[in-house]
Amino acid sequence: QVQPVESGGGLVQAGGSLRLSCVHSGSIFSVNAMGWYRQAPGKQHELVATITGGGRTNYADSMKGRFTISRDNAKNTVYLQMNSLKPEDTATYYCTVDVGGGRRYWGQGTQDTVSS
Repeated sequence: QVQPVESGGGLVQAGGSLRLSCVHSGSIFSVNAMGWYRQAPGKQHELVATITGGGRTNYADSMKGRFTISRDNAKNTVYLQMNSLKPEDTATYYCTVDVGGGRRYWGQGTQDTVSS
């Protein structure tokens, strides 16, 4: 069983930064890609960024250049550094952990609010 737990959300002014962390309880030998998704009020989940076990990253176009995903396998943790935040980045951010067999685990989410 893998249970991702996010932290680091909060309230920030436009132009500011936040750093999200997500620690999971799975074995590093079973975990493949990790990622971040978000859901704004009234909208569907959307991809923010993903990172493979080998460190290959993928970003949604609107996050490129502003957000950086990274992972520390020794700490079972994935990070999301968010800079130059905009009010439209306000959302609940969810961490995902992919394991062998195609199973994906979701965290409970952390709320980020960007004020104008």
